Amino acid sequence: MRIGELAATVGVTTRTVRHYHHLGLLPEPERLGNGYRDYGLRHAVVLARIRRLTELGLGLPEVRDVLADDAGRDLVEVLTELDEDLARQESAIRERRARLRTLLDAGELTGEAPHSPELTALFAELTHASAPAPDSPMAAKDREMLALLDTVAAPEERTRIMDVMGSALATPDAVARAHEAYALLDALADPEHPVDPADPRVDAAARALAACIPAALLAEAEPVDHDTGFLRAFYADFAPAQAAAIRRALRIATRGRP
Repeated sequence: MRIGELAATVGVTTRTVRHYHHLGLLPEPERLGNGYRDYGLRHAVVLARIRRLTELGLGLPEVRDVLADDAGRDLVEVLTELDEDLARQESAIRERRARLRTLLDAGELTGEAPHSPELTALFAELTHASAPAPDSPMAAKDREMLALLDTVAAPEERTRIMDVMGSALATPDAVARAHEAYALLDALADPEHPVDPADPRVDAAARALAACIPAALLAEAEPVDHDTGFLRAFYADFAPAQAAAIRRALRIATRGRP
């Protein structure tokens, strides 16, 4: 057989056959006097086996190991490992599809999406528990921070945070209090009339915000160090009066803790 006939018989391309020759997977036949390769039945059998192994998902280095072992012991080991790897891939795919399904079932997606199922569920609960959220820059920042925690927190901690937040904001009254705190904080960011951090409105906003922070949220957290690089960057993202109110709210919320 010529190379084209061999490739057509096994259902591969001539380029594939030449590639297998180059890798040493398929022995090259003797050439005829005219320079053409003359393939026999044995080449077709080996080529077909290579095709079956690659269709199972084996990489070419693994195929080489299998072909090199006449007794077939390595084939059992390689196929077992492949089966285990496929099982892991199936599990990962099911998990990813479940996350996608949660996102799609939640309806309208926010600009911060995608989120974990826990945060997606929390946002859905907040939407169902209240009237549409006001157009609040502070509310948008709050969602961004929740999305950040959703990404960087360990799975167990993320679940705990979302459960605590969901329980704390599960009623329309609780959500209304959060909206009130957002409004007070938004009022502290007036670029035309900057608010002094000593203004009484700062304390009012801090107390309103502290009342919205669930005690259980900070129960297992480390004491707040306001001088960390992250918190410095966090506070810098707000107007000075807003940052002062948030600092004060955290101090109120953690008062009495060791």
